Amino acid sequence: MSTSVIFAACWVLAATGVAMLPMPRQYLPGTVLLAAAPVLIVWLGIDFGWIVSVAAAAAFVSMFRKPLAYFWRKWRGIEESGR
Repeated sequence: MSTSVIFAACWVLAATGVAMLPMPRQYLPGTVLLAAAPVLIVWLGIDFGWIVSVAAAAAFVSMFRKPLAYFWRKWRGIEESGR
């Protein structure tokens, strides 16, 4: 098994563990996982091709859809709707 797959599997297990933490304790490890994901996605793409990279990116966006939507609104300057 390649090193990129081992690291990706460890990333998934770490993300699952972080999701089980109380919300205030999720911020730091969640930010680290959020920053590490693009590196792992590119690494998987280099090792296995662009189709695997697209699948990994889809899984990443699915897992982090709320934080990514929050940062997208923040970067665009859109106010929170209070939901």
